[in-house]
Amino acid sequence: MNPSVTLKITREKSLMRRHPWVFEGAIESVSGQPRSGATVDIFDDKGNWIAKGAYSPESQIRVRVWSFDENEVIDDGFFKRRIQYAFDTRQAWMSHSANAMSTNAYRLVASESDGLPGVTIDKYHNVLVMQLLSTGAERHKRKIVNALKAMFPDHIIHERSDVEVRKKEGLLPLVQTHVGELPHSVLIEENGFRLEVDLISGHKTGFYLDQRKNRQIAGALSQNKRVLNCFSYTGTFSVYALQGGATEVINVDVSQSALDTSQKNLALNFTKTQCAKVKHVKQDVFELLRTYQEQGEKFDLIVMDPPKFVENKNHLVRASRGYKDINRIACELLNTNGILLTFSCSGLVSQDLFNKIIADAALDANTQLGYLQKLEQDGDHIIASSFPEGAYLKGLVCIKRA
Repeated sequence: MNPSVTLKITREKSLMRRHPWVFEGAIESVSGQPRSGATVDIFDDKGNWIAKGAYSPESQIRVRVWSFDENEVIDDGFFKRRIQYAFDTRQAWMSHSANAMSTNAYRLVASESDGLPGVTIDKYHNVLVMQLLSTGAERHKRKIVNALKAMFPDHIIHERSDVEVRKKEGLLPLVQTHVGELPHSVLIEENGFRLEVDLISGHKTGFYLDQRKNRQIAGALSQNKRVLNCFSYTGTFSVYALQGGATEVINVDVSQSALDTSQKNLALNFTKTQCAKVKHVKQDVFELLRTYQEQGEKFDLIVMDPPKFVENKNHLVRASRGYKDINRIACELLNTNGILLTFSCSGLVSQDLFNKIIADAALDANTQLGYLQKLEQDGDHIIASSFPEGAYLKGLVCIKRA
């Protein structure tokens, strides 16, 4: 019999809608002295069973739900079924989506949205990279690895749980290879391009898979345009822009290693003459934008894809100012009828708030923007209907009006 958690009165409402989180403040009592990551049964205040999940004694999210089926056991078979279902979902999406694309790299498991809280797994050709961010995922790590070994027997399995958010669960950052010998990098294919993924020190699990369809949009808008790619990382937006007919592309990033990888990605896909259209600038984006502003530089298309600015609600006001600042200057650097593709990957920044930030940025720049299209993460980063928090990436295609 599992330890149990009993909720306060009326605090079961979100669980009845299949939301997978139980916050510390919703709990009336805990029995059975569950250890970190242990499976607990969740009951409402009247003693009715609701769900079972992983207990995290140090996190504000005290329980993350594994299952709403009372008869389901959280064993090896559970993880095999969940990962297999996630894989089948991606295969169906890639085969039948209106935006179907050719790639051997995609998000295999998207944590809560795939019924595996705290488990993120990305597939890069023959390498699987996972991040385990919750105590439950950490406790069942061996079961997860065994499921992956059974499904992908010829794949390397590597763990990049090297993120600070694990500390909120009482876990230390961790990097280890579970199966095979990990290369420093791997080449993936995406819509006819070859791209290098840094498996050792690359952002997240090595690459931004979530921007795949947005890169296509940027490429389609780049014909005969001078493009500024801010926070360019490994330059994949620029690869698409160059293919789309950009006359000049400037990549800006503070990381020299990222810019070096960007140059490799260009060389993998274009001639030296074509690559010469791309300039790499190692500098803080905020500083360079102000320099360009002072110099009177103008661009036809700007991609603004900053890293996550908001780690918690206490940072929201400051982060909003940061988003507003960089987008205000971007508005001033755009030619009339120029295009701004601007993004936020901060989950705590809602679409409505992001729209307001961009509107305020345009107002401060004494200009007017037209919103042409809303942008979001690609379909392999699935969003469960019961877990709207899964919709973390939001963006806008804006045109600068006269």
